[in-house]
Amino acid sequence: MPEPPLAAIYPGSFDPMHLGHVDIIRRAHDIFPRVIVAVLQNTDKTPLLPVATRVDLIERSMAGLGGIEVTSFSGLLVDFMQQSGARVILRGMRAVSDFEYEFQIALMNRRLWAQAETVFLTPNEEFTYLSSRVVKEIWQLGGDVSGLVPGPVFEVLRTLPLPR
Repeated sequence: MPEPPLAAIYPGSFDPMHLGHVDIIRRAHDIFPRVIVAVLQNTDKTPLLPVATRVDLIERSMAGLGGIEVTSFSGLLVDFMQQSGARVILRGMRAVSDFEYEFQIALMNRRLWAQAETVFLTPNEEFTYLSSRVVKEIWQLGGDVSGLVPGPVFEVLRTLPLPR
């Protein structure tokens, strides 16, 4: 019986998804036959968009790109990895400031499950300044985020009332 294709998980809140995320997913797609975009259900945070909406927006933003699965999860990432058959965690590394945190998380995931490997991908230079936090802040202040997020995300954001 043949082994299933190597799967990589790209976990995150994706609240909201931005073009840096799209860039990482496309790069991962060129390397791995199966990429699982896993939206974390974090009960400690108040999200801008519900998890189901984020999953839908990622699916719509990545439509036409085969081998991409989008789902949500809660709990330990390594438990979700084992359930989904993935051994690789994908993380975007924008700057040196990301390294310490990401390195600690990678080591902890490997400690929790020895087969978990983390692969760091660097985004295209034009996306190194992007983060969901920055996009959210610009949007909340009434700024134009159309060139920062995929079309489906922009369409949803422009229908939401701005916070007061």
